[in-house]
Amino acid sequence: MTRIVFMGTPEFAVPILQTLLAHYEVVAVYTRADKPVGRGNQLVNSPVKEFALAHDLALEQPRTLRNGAEQHVMKSYQPDVILVAAYGMILPKPILETPRWGCLNVHASLLPRWRGASPIPYAILHGDTESGVTLMQMDAGLDTGAILTQRGIPLAPNETADTLTGKLAALGAELVRDALPAYLEGKLTPQPQDNARATMTSLIAKEDGQIKWGKSAVFLERMTRAYQPWPSAYANYRGEQLKILRASVLEYNTPEAPGVVLQIGKDIGVATGKGVLLLHTIQLAGKRAMGADEFARGQREFVGSRLE
Repeated sequence: MTRIVFMGTPEFAVPILQTLLAHYEVVAVYTRADKPVGRGNQLVNSPVKEFALAHDLALEQPRTLRNGAEQHVMKSYQPDVILVAAYGMILPKPILETPRWGCLNVHASLLPRWRGASPIPYAILHGDTESGVTLMQMDAGLDTGAILTQRGIPLAPNETADTLTGKLAALGAELVRDALPAYLEGKLTPQPQDNARATMTSLIAKEDGQIKWGKSAVFLERMTRAYQPWPSAYANYRGEQLKILRASVLEYNTPEAPGVVLQIGKDIGVATGKGVLLLHTIQLAGKRAMGADEFARGQREFVGSRLE
């Protein structure tokens, strides 16, 4: 049976690992080191680690793959294939050269569009109508290797990073199930990427969710979906963080300055650089999520204030 080392970290990778386990010998699972979370900085297992532990799989969590000791550990597993899905670390040349069938990556975009760490939020943020998954050969570049196969899906108008992650995880598992046997039989022809069409992403940071009201309402509404569940799109209201969890666009030119909260009929909106962002569900730090109209009834000074 084909010996596979799997490398992945977030929830996106779990269905792919589950599919591999049903059809191949997964000799080891690599995932990122446990991450401190919350005010207490308690270490939390990645979703892939939780799955590996539940299924008694050999587990590795190296902090680097660049030293000889870790590269020796990888070689000791004698993998035929290394399959990567959102692992979160660059694989150095000695690792790439270890398996006889090479290293493959399941990437959550239709390459060469959205290479890099954050393809899912970028697709939503930039108004893409389609996304998908790519099975590709890995090389020394960042998502630059030859494409083996792709599968796409349309984006729903209300698509969030959370919902799209679930859809693409399932799609990636299906793609691996259907395409990996053909690859191992030499039936898939690698196709070089068109670098002229490539677009890049960067790692999302907490401050990326900070709303700048001079942007258009269309862009800000995409932010509320692209950054859900993390880091959320947020503004400052009276010195506290106010998350905008659900919103829509009103094509209305208001004389008010960007960031001013408006009462428009029964709706609550915020003036932007172009149009009005209608607020539907919002959440003040430390409080429960609620409708913007309910929030405005409890915060009499909200309408007319200016969000920073």
